[in-house]
Amino acid sequence: MRQKVIDLALDEPELSPRELAVTFTDTRGYFVSESSVYRLLKAQDLITNPAFIVIKAADEFHDKTTAPDQLWQTDFTHLKVIGWGWFYLSTILDDYSH
Repeated sequence: MRQKVIDLALDEPELSPRELAVTFTDTRGYFVSESSVYRLLKAQDLITNPAFIVIKAADEFHDKTTAPDQLWQTDFTHLKVIGWGWFYLSTILDDYSH
């Protein structure tokens, strides 16, 4: 069964270990878990690193605001204060006037 999983992975290189596990179970009628597929592929050096596209944040917006109420920035977080409980903080900032 291990070799059949590896053969399927070689035939379908675009599939992830999860997709391979589902495909193998559906087409071969033999259940194999995602983690087992991952370990088999890793042992055969068939796991590739994902191609990450790194995007850096710009120092400033390309289209700058020229008046209030054109662009708002928001953030929401929660903080646990020992002895008090949870506090929720929501911030709203006008990009032009701050």
